[in-house]
Amino acid sequence: MNSSQTLDLVRVAVPVPLRRHFDYLSPLPLPAPGCRVEIPFGPQTLVGLVVDHPTESQVPRNKLKPLKRVLDSAPVLGPDILALMAWSAGYYQHPLGEVLPHALPVLVRKGEPAAYRELEFWFATEAGMAIDLNELKRAAKQQQALALLRKGPQTPSALKQEEIQSAALTALEKKGLLEKRSLEPSHDGDWATRFEPGEGLRLNGEQALAVAAVTSQSNKFGAFLLDGITGSGKTEVYLSILEPLLKAGKQALVMVPEIGLTPQTINRFRRRFNVPVVAMNSAMNDRERLDAWLACRDGGAAILIGTRSAVFTPFKDLGIIIIDEEHDGSFKQQDGFRYHARDLAVMRAHRAGIPILLGSATPSLETLHNARSGKYHHLSLTRRAGNAQTARQVILDIKNVRLQAGLSPQLEQLMAEHLAAGNQVMLFLNRRGYAPALICHQCGWSAACERCDAWYTWHQAGRRLHCHHCDSVRPLPHHCPECGSSELIGSGVGTEQLEQLLGTVFPQYPVVRIDRDNTRRKGELETHLGDIKAGKYKILIGTQMLAKGHHFPDVTLVGLLDVDGALFSADFRAAEKLAQLYTQVAGRAGRASKPGLVVLQSHHPEHALLQDLTQNGYGHFADTALKERRLLGLPPFSHQGLFRAEANGRDEVQLFLSRLADTLRSARYPQVQVLGPISGFMERKAGKFRMQLLVQGPSRAPLAQLLDWAVTELEGWPETKRVRWSLDIDPTELN
Repeated sequence: MNSSQTLDLVRVAVPVPLRRHFDYLSPLPLPAPGCRVEIPFGPQTLVGLVVDHPTESQVPRNKLKPLKRVLDSAPVLGPDILALMAWSAGYYQHPLGEVLPHALPVLVRKGEPAAYRELEFWFATEAGMAIDLNELKRAAKQQQALALLRKGPQTPSALKQEEIQSAALTALEKKGLLEKRSLEPSHDGDWATRFEPGEGLRLNGEQALAVAAVTSQSNKFGAFLLDGITGSGKTEVYLSILEPLLKAGKQALVMVPEIGLTPQTINRFRRRFNVPVVAMNSAMNDRERLDAWLACRDGGAAILIGTRSAVFTPFKDLGIIIIDEEHDGSFKQQDGFRYHARDLAVMRAHRAGIPILLGSATPSLETLHNARSGKYHHLSLTRRAGNAQTARQVILDIKNVRLQAGLSPQLEQLMAEHLAAGNQVMLFLNRRGYAPALICHQCGWSAACERCDAWYTWHQAGRRLHCHHCDSVRPLPHHCPECGSSELIGSGVGTEQLEQLLGTVFPQYPVVRIDRDNTRRKGELETHLGDIKAGKYKILIGTQMLAKGHHFPDVTLVGLLDVDGALFSADFRAAEKLAQLYTQVAGRAGRASKPGLVVLQSHHPEHALLQDLTQNGYGHFADTALKERRLLGLPPFSHQGLFRAEANGRDEVQLFLSRLADTLRSARYPQVQVLGPISGFMERKAGKFRMQLLVQGPSRAPLAQLLDWAVTELEGWPETKRVRWSLDIDPTELN
């Protein structure tokens, strides 16, 4: 950098876990806030974001380093997203330098241009336009290619789909009839001028009221809970609300909890509206994500359908945010920057002055409380769409019943009846693998993970043992390491074992298993779901992946094999999660004109929670649960921050959190409780000892104040070199 240049100060957020910014010298004109800069940081060169132009620095000017390079002439993040990220960093007590990258696609974080890639197009030349096509009749492929390209330029991949190979194109190029040019793809927002909505379904009275309520407030902030039973036609309400907004040229952000829901949602939206719909999820490669991000930012995309991280995407003219299955735990990030996408989306809508719609058949108790207290508008859908009936629910007592791979004879009999009638059956078991543990039948030895307080799961596929907590894998032993016996058996039941059994009990009915293990590859889940809808499979086995939002019209029997574990959990949210899971899974039965049956196997059929759910439904359960939480002073009637800490030795963690607990108590915030330290749900994970400290108070402001002070204090503690700690604001999992 030339020393004769006039230099001034820029403040940069650097992607490192330090709760401060760094000042650098920059030539004039200064890069605007939201621009990326390459900076020297110790021995490394990093990409940071300009956040401010300070007049003074705490570091003497002669000690400041100059920027290496300015990467952007215009900001990659506008003031609205910068402000949202700064608010998020403050609220979730996380360094801004680590928060800002969440708003950028991976390629942009790495310093690549935030620009469209140029695509190669084939064009017909003047000579190519003028030539008589009959002159090429001996070369049929060349003739076909030129005829097509006379209508307009095409990319090589589009021509490939027309079965035109590169040899024919190269031959035409040599004759001077074609040429290849690089162009930016069109990304203008003129879709609104061509907007033509397709035919929607007829809305019933409840649906029409919900649409009218949101539409009447489309130009200001309002949070709406669409509380609709499974199969009540929530998606149709979303589509009807979007129609006038898209017509006015406004964009929409639609958030879904799982990647698996993206393809079916996209197809539904594309069928209805003739507008550009883009996706954003972790199954896409970096380039695809950047293209989608640019299309939203520049107005080329009308609708974005994305998972959790889509909440940070910039838009040219965002008109509404819709969150489908708002209760789902996947909206909460569980490591690093631990934000909740639903809560951030509400804040984003509030700041932008636009409506947000939260849809669920089983709303989270936080959202329900906000709706009941008048903070959110409460819209209800109590009837199933079309003429579908709510499924009948039965609890089977399996005490003293001989089970085969977790299946009772009664449920087997019911399956045989439903399958014989030509219907599909869905079985739900939230445990992957063949068996949750491997034990020796002779001496009782069990295969425990060396790095975690957990058992290895036995996977038949690949004959391996797999710890689902630290991801360690080892081959299946042939003999017991303790007594040498070869009688090694599985304890408990996983989805693989159930699949194997059903193949022998019902050999005439094809079975499909849907869990994390067999949907890893791109497009695998979509293929399976398409095959289920086409009737290729008659028996569906799944973990909670299958519980979410899928519509299977031929499923008439749903069986839940084992939910007893959740009835006696130490986590106060366990009952809510079980109630949501049960209601969602039950909602997959009898969604079309066929009546459905839901069967729940339990050793505790008399348990109050099961009785309440099956007899009175989720709404009644939620009322009771909210009353209990109010009495006990638990969220949503209080606010929490959870310090988690881990280290190589148990004593180190204990001493660190005990000192932190004393520090917090000494600050004398009378309403704030400090609970712990206690061991995590699993004390040792991946070789580290883990403990936690819960801080809770009835109002948010004093709690945030205290935590802010504590975080600043922790920065100076020498123990932090040996103990890794994190703070989770509004934790959803206390483990």
